[in-house]
Amino acid sequence: MKILYAVQGTGNGHLSRAMDIIPCLQQHGEVDVLISGIQADLTLPFEVKHKLHGLSFIFGKHGGVDLWRTFMSSTVRKLSKEINSLPVDQYDLVINDFEPISAWACHLKDIPCIGLSHQIGALDPLSPKPAETDTLGKFIMKNYAPASISYGFHFKSYSNRIYTPVIRQSVRELDVTDRGHYTVYLPSYDDGHLLKHLSRFEDVKWEVFSKHNKKPFVVKNVHINPINSDAFVQSMAHSSGVLCGAGFETPAEALYLGKKLLVIPMKNQYEQHLNAASLREMGVPVIKSLKRKYEYDIESWLYSKSRVAVDYPDNTAQIIADIIEKHK
Repeated sequence: MKILYAVQGTGNGHLSRAMDIIPCLQQHGEVDVLISGIQADLTLPFEVKHKLHGLSFIFGKHGGVDLWRTFMSSTVRKLSKEINSLPVDQYDLVINDFEPISAWACHLKDIPCIGLSHQIGALDPLSPKPAETDTLGKFIMKNYAPASISYGFHFKSYSNRIYTPVIRQSVRELDVTDRGHYTVYLPSYDDGHLLKHLSRFEDVKWEVFSKHNKKPFVVKNVHINPINSDAFVQSMAHSSGVLCGAGFETPAEALYLGKKLLVIPMKNQYEQHLNAASLREMGVPVIKSLKRKYEYDIESWLYSKSRVAVDYPDNTAQIIADIIEKHK
């Protein structure tokens, strides 16, 4: 069996999940990997057959997605060329993690496409939704990577087609301790903004992982580090808590490690507001932005002993085996 596994390359979450899913797929056939997108910081330890520009959401520096840069980074002509030239008809099975080029190539050529992504789980009618509906954001999420067959991941299994998160083996094997610092990953804020607000909590050591700087430096109680996957998970494993955006993989891993968690959903990113709704329902504190008026909420979280318990079993191989058995 020849399988195309297509992965969205914006951010690091999809690629983190792919590290465990690809070896499972390889147990069932020959696997070609496709990545599209330009905002990832991780490199897969597998050969990538197709590396495409795709359609990436560009992070801003003030807490949200930069819609103008996102629009300007891609052109209809470039996307159309990538979609039309992708040979999806050469594969027995196409499995898609929110990747638009292969999804639309399958859609236009009437070839089955199996969606296996967190976005599918977040959009499921039984999953929690934010009080305010983002009509445009919802439309983009539903049509960004169309799938003929859908399976999702989420913080909880809200339906029989939603699985709990894939936790990387490298995270499952971590030695978990509490050394007193707090790990921060907020890629939509620049270093200056983070330093301004985090340094106000003078008794707290912050270990920040930044997309906006290539060299480590320290200002007062804030340690700024360039993105490094191994260093980041080690920092999380030994932290008292994690402050991050309302993405999927980082909050899921923090919960799995038993860490206190505080999330700030990105502006102009509907998926993160869906995630925030689910996390809030589970008891995770959520704030709207990193501004002075939310400092009391951050301080309350810092002094809180509360942690949200989760059960995320290691069943990725079984999930992949079941999906392939149903659709091969």
